[in-house]
Amino acid sequence: MNLPRTRSTAVRPSPVFLLVVAVAVTGGALAWGARTESLVGHVGVFLLVVAGWVVTLCLHEFAHAYTAWRHGDTDVAVRGYLTLNPLKYSHPLLSIGLPVLFIAVGGIGLPGGAVYLRTGLFTPKVQAKVSLAGPAVNLLSAVVLLAVIRWCGQSAEHQVFWMGLSFLAFLQVMATVLNLLPVPGLDGYAALEPFLPPRTRRSVDQYKPYGLLLLVALLFVPSVNIVFFDVIYGLFELSGVPASYARAGNFLMRFWL
Repeated sequence: MNLPRTRSTAVRPSPVFLLVVAVAVTGGALAWGARTESLVGHVGVFLLVVAGWVVTLCLHEFAHAYTAWRHGDTDVAVRGYLTLNPLKYSHPLLSIGLPVLFIAVGGIGLPGGAVYLRTGLFTPKVQAKVSLAGPAVNLLSAVVLLAVIRWCGQSAEHQVFWMGLSFLAFLQVMATVLNLLPVPGLDGYAALEPFLPPRTRRSVDQYKPYGLLLLVALLFVPSVNIVFFDVIYGLFELSGVPASYARAGNFLMRFWL
């Protein structure tokens, strides 16, 4: 049974979230007028991609929390999950710092934060809906960004900006795929979990803390890495935006090279 709720009083974007949005906008503004070989261009793309990634991470976790709240889990409001504050989503270093590091070093968009929900309140269908709400945000972000780039960004003007935005879109495609994998600890498994026999769930529970670590380790195996990135670039190019845009954005983001 759903509880009474007032969106205007429960959903309050925090100053921290608004600051991250401002950093992303600042990065975009720097990239907009920069040349590809300039330090300003590199710094602009770095700010655009990293802050933009944190924004979508917040929206991803907010989607989980908001969907759960709509189905009766009022604890998410008390925990601050409806404020979009990245510091509220699990451990700041592991949830924000580590994924940002992987983006900066390896161009890998790992799942980041986590929200703790009262899943015992939900039917299996609702639990699956809550679990899939986060990846749906990444998918929607990818579609919107790629549509904008396809329609507005394939000209000779403002290429640094469009390449940076393309890499951010690429990360959204990757995050969608990774989150939907049926790996314990990720959203794909969480959507399947309520439909599994209790004995199977208990057996898998012990592996949840290690699912993401195993996935990360596999992504650094050269043969797996090549196949994985080929798949993501293939999905990216279904939009009509060349993969070279995302590759160039990845290079531009690393201003220290």
